[in-house]
Amino acid sequence: MYGLMAFRHLKNRVPQPQLASPSSFNFSRLVHSFSFATVKAEELSGSQPAEVLNLVQGNWIGSSNRNTIPDPLNGESFIRVAEVDEKGIQPFVESLSKCPKHGLHNPFKSPERYLMLGDVSIKAAQKLSLPEVSDFFAKLIQRVSPKSYEQALGEVFVTGKFLENFCGDQVRFLARSFAVPGNHLGQQSNGYRWPFGPVTIITPFNFPLEIPLLQLMGALYMGNKPLLKVDSKVSLVMEQMLRLLHECGLPVEDVDFINSDGKTMNKLLLEAEPRMTLFTGSSKVAEKLALDLKGRIKLEDAGFDWKILGPDVQNEDYVAWVCDQDAYACSGQKCSAQSMLFMHENWSKSSLIEKLTGLASRRKLDDLTVGPVLTVTTKEMLDHMKKLLEIKGSKLLFGGEALENHSIPAIYGAIKPTAVFIPLEEILNENNYDLVTKEIFGPFQVVTEYKQNELQLVLNVLEKMHAHLTAAVVSNDPLFLQEVIGNSVNGTTYAGLRARTTGAPQNHWFGPAGDPRGAGIGTPEAIKLVWSCHREVIYDIGPVPQNWQTPKPT
Repeated sequence: MYGLMAFRHLKNRVPQPQLASPSSFNFSRLVHSFSFATVKAEELSGSQPAEVLNLVQGNWIGSSNRNTIPDPLNGESFIRVAEVDEKGIQPFVESLSKCPKHGLHNPFKSPERYLMLGDVSIKAAQKLSLPEVSDFFAKLIQRVSPKSYEQALGEVFVTGKFLENFCGDQVRFLARSFAVPGNHLGQQSNGYRWPFGPVTIITPFNFPLEIPLLQLMGALYMGNKPLLKVDSKVSLVMEQMLRLLHECGLPVEDVDFINSDGKTMNKLLLEAEPRMTLFTGSSKVAEKLALDLKGRIKLEDAGFDWKILGPDVQNEDYVAWVCDQDAYACSGQKCSAQSMLFMHENWSKSSLIEKLTGLASRRKLDDLTVGPVLTVTTKEMLDHMKKLLEIKGSKLLFGGEALENHSIPAIYGAIKPTAVFIPLEEILNENNYDLVTKEIFGPFQVVTEYKQNELQLVLNVLEKMHAHLTAAVVSNDPLFLQEVIGNSVNGTTYAGLRARTTGAPQNHWFGPAGDPRGAGIGTPEAIKLVWSCHREVIYDIGPVPQNWQTPKPT
């Protein structure tokens, strides 16, 4: 979820490690230690498992219920998560209930907290800027959600830049109000950004630091009391980050942190009735929560993200490289990953597919440029591919095989970067559409071609899609860009020769469009939209006009 170039800014700051073979994945021992950290990424193993605790009402607590997480690279039980069961949710329900609807702070209450959180952001940003701290989190991310070091470090970089953006007075600037003159002397209307109070945050596995941290801080900045739940497979990363935030001055009572299964969390939500919930994850769960929570929810759910290559073919090497990054970085486990590529016939005549095939072949398990898929098994991905290849005119462009010579457990997926070509007319076939546009959260994409006079057919495919997160229109033809952008919806759309689908840095909005429940992340606009509501206060203090008399009834 970060810009493709982000890690380049870090190469001179952080030494690039030489990763060991994935079968053992033993990192070189760090020479430093941190007062906030309770683990060392390079020592996580079946013989030295990490422990993940819960945080409620200012206390770190364990649980008799342990969820043992298998190492995604070798299957060893390398993390023990203290998961709260349905009998243990009451302290979390009580903690949320103690927060009033008007929040921990607002423009009229405890405004010093805006300054406090600005100071916390300063100190946390400073810590993440230290090479040894950013290296610690990058390696920890790699261990729980295997991806290349550059990808993991880029996630830390974006998180640090976000914190820098909200240092000092920038937190209180989020609560900037406005005033409008009234109808008579002493009357004035004022608009304020108001917190919801008790809120919950539920985030997935694929960005263990960036997504939960950015949403958590946004919730805090606006005056809310958040309960955070991160996918247990990767919650160790945010547990360590919370400890860092406490060291930077965040009051331990401000945030609760829970590990649980989905059923338990659902029960907690129904009992606690948070004023707002932010959910990032699958569309199926999102729709259930929207009903259960009676609409008090913001969603950043699944994305079947598309890229259109326009008629102007140029810079083939660069465009091919971005396509490869968009589809296969992090093994395709980004909500913004390129799921479908529409090639203008001019691109079909170029060397693009040949270049994509070559780039995909460079990806190796040794450096985690391809790796375990944590939510889809190898069999499920290959079975899906076989169904696609039954469609008339379809063909396998590259990949389509399981990774070899590894010890990734069978509960996870492991396939080579894969692309399947499907004719455009077959995608529009009602019997095929749902199958072709099914999101596979792994290194898998569908490729198709359109003729010069078939752009409307492409737009028809887009109109039928249900997820509208990211998109890319790769062209410098302004009329082509205008046509596609004007007839599509995706909330984060990149346009131009260098357009990509993956990229959620801290400097622009990232989120879906076309859904009133859609959530954003990273920017002041996103924070205010997701984590506050509008409140109007109309002052009418007089004076009452002299010689005023009671008027006739109306």
